[in-house]
Amino acid sequence: MPQPNDHRLFAVILGTNEIASAIGIQLMRAGYCVVLSHDPDPPVIRRKMAFHDALYTDTAQLEDVVAERVDDGMQVYRALSRPPQIMVTWLGLLDLLPVRHIDLLIDARLQKRRVTPDLRRLARLSIGLGPGFSSSFNCDVAVETRPGKIGLAADRSWTDTADGVASSLGNVGAERFVYSQLAGRWRTPVEIGTRVYKGLVLGHLSGIPVLAPRDGILRGIVRDGSEIPAGVKLLEIDPRGRHAQWTGTDERGRSIARAVQMAVGSHAAATKDTPAIHSLAGHRI
Repeated sequence: MPQPNDHRLFAVILGTNEIASAIGIQLMRAGYCVVLSHDPDPPVIRRKMAFHDALYTDTAQLEDVVAERVDDGMQVYRALSRPPQIMVTWLGLLDLLPVRHIDLLIDARLQKRRVTPDLRRLARLSIGLGPGFSSSFNCDVAVETRPGKIGLAADRSWTDTADGVASSLGNVGAERFVYSQLAGRWRTPVEIGTRVYKGLVLGHLSGIPVLAPRDGILRGIVRDGSEIPAGVKLLEIDPRGRHAQWTGTDERGRSIARAVQMAVGSHAAATKDTPAIHSLAGHRI
């Protein structure tokens, strides 16, 4: 008789950012046991909108869902015999592959300028999000994540390359972010959700002060003590005043989660895949 570990739906999401977390919530609600696998590049800044900090605090809550940190493959394997849940881990994909065959593998790291790996044949279904993916080259289904174009990429074509243009939030674009000018250790005492003002010192990168670029609410900031490469986002200011959001899932995350649902449904319809894949295709997000 098969054990529960053999039929529990198993999803691995590469990334612990807010997009990976929003997708993880929807997968868990559809019956999947979900593992979010950490990657340090790029660093996560919207940490109150993600499960990322569970890596440091053992658990993290987002909306009504609590994710737990796991440190080895046996913990993941045992979780597959329990009700659907979300786990966050330092383990990489190569560490997770031996646990059990993966039903759904999603690359949600949004690594705009790195070579993306070939995910095909590593899971029953692999989905690539954002720049650098094509269903004819490195995943089964590619999904666009650019605002205004979120959804399935055209059959066998590449997703759009990164154009360096930041999306708008409260009619403010790239000027709400601060990027690292050099590699180094990041130190900050400031918490997400704090009201800040232009010119306020929000932290130090290798001893060099980093200032708030404008007034607003601190929506995201790299965790204190992190080692940071050059050219990545260090922090984000939400300029929308009382309409600012720095916790919970946002509309972009939920839209990408719906696009993942469409990707699963499209693949299931095209391949007449197993009930495990259809379970998410029919789940309402």
